[in-house]
Amino acid sequence: MRIPPLRGGHRIQLLEGSREFFPALIAAIDEARAQVLLETYIFDCTGSGADVAYALERAARRGVSVQVTVDGAGTELEDSWRWRLEQAGVQFRVFSPLGALGLLVPGQWRRLHRKLCVVDGKVGFCGGINILDDYHDPNHGALQSPRFDFALRVVGPLVTQMHQTMARQWLRMQAMSRARRAQLVGALESLRASRARVPSAPAAPLATGMPRAKAALILRDNVRNRAGIERAYRRAIGRARNEIIIANAYFVPGRKMRRALIRAARRGVKVKLLLQGRYEYFMQYYAARPVFGALLKAGVEIHEYSPSFLHAKVAVVDGMWATVGSSNLDPLSLLLAREANVVVEDIFFAARLRERLVYAMEHEGTRMNAVEYENRSGLQRAKEWVALGVMRAALAIQGKNYL
Repeated sequence: MRIPPLRGGHRIQLLEGSREFFPALIAAIDEARAQVLLETYIFDCTGSGADVAYALERAARRGVSVQVTVDGAGTELEDSWRWRLEQAGVQFRVFSPLGALGLLVPGQWRRLHRKLCVVDGKVGFCGGINILDDYHDPNHGALQSPRFDFALRVVGPLVTQMHQTMARQWLRMQAMSRARRAQLVGALESLRASRARVPSAPAAPLATGMPRAKAALILRDNVRNRAGIERAYRRAIGRARNEIIIANAYFVPGRKMRRALIRAARRGVKVKLLLQGRYEYFMQYYAARPVFGALLKAGVEIHEYSPSFLHAKVAVVDGMWATVGSSNLDPLSLLLAREANVVVEDIFFAARLRERLVYAMEHEGTRMNAVEYENRSGLQRAKEWVALGVMRAALAIQGKNYL
């Protein structure tokens, strides 16, 4: 599939962490009059995550249609919260619930990883931030510093596409639910007709009082949109002339992406990567490291973020092109998961994101030393190749080959 063209007429606001994202999201939900659509990989009501749940509850109780989709692997919402939200009228669906064998079943690694919200068809949100408090981690508990992540708030034509994307996903899941209840014929007809039956959203107003940013929504799924996000990255990298900054939580780029970054560095572009510096998951942490050697030799700067977990999936190229979204640059995102990124061409938006990333690299990260990397221990290397082998095996089970 080709990369969608960027359209003008958008007002876009960068939001860092749940401390900025949640207040903006809650304000939009509290102003909702007709509909709230929300998709997230993790929905956790610990800490400030509960504030979002309360906002959804308030909206449903005043008659707003509230439809929430969560991922079956990422979310284990407490029964008390699930009951409370459903009693208020919140419609809840779980994408691909895990069975007894969990992720061991082929196909179960295909997760709903995107984070999207549209309110009344007028304002949209997209990014990497789950409904999860910045200072809480479901696996590691309380965090001393906030998770490093971004989302954006958008008003403009892009919101209509976001709405259609989410409404279509809801209808597909509804059809699948009916099929599981043995209404197979009607469900298949509903699925085939879903494109035509997606309810239209009110037209989003054009931005006023600020520069008309150009933007595009780029999706990744297992049907029509299989490689759009990776292609968008590679196109921007290939066109770069001065600087590429990428912050990515789980960075295991395939050959094409690695070659693009190496070629950019060799033609004089400053290539800087801000990556996960703290151990979070064995496979993602160690599988990334075998690819660092070739990048370091080409002159790519690698900075490891360590104050807290880095969860961002963002980039800035030449101070103009930027992307914020849910997609990691690893095979789980680029080959298996449903993802959503927004690409923005706007000097003001890019400048703010770049400023934050540069600060993180200079003051909150540690630059990787090429000599120390080459002299890392045999135990470290063994862990790396075990992790890479596990990743390759997991992909093979899903019928994929990436590295």
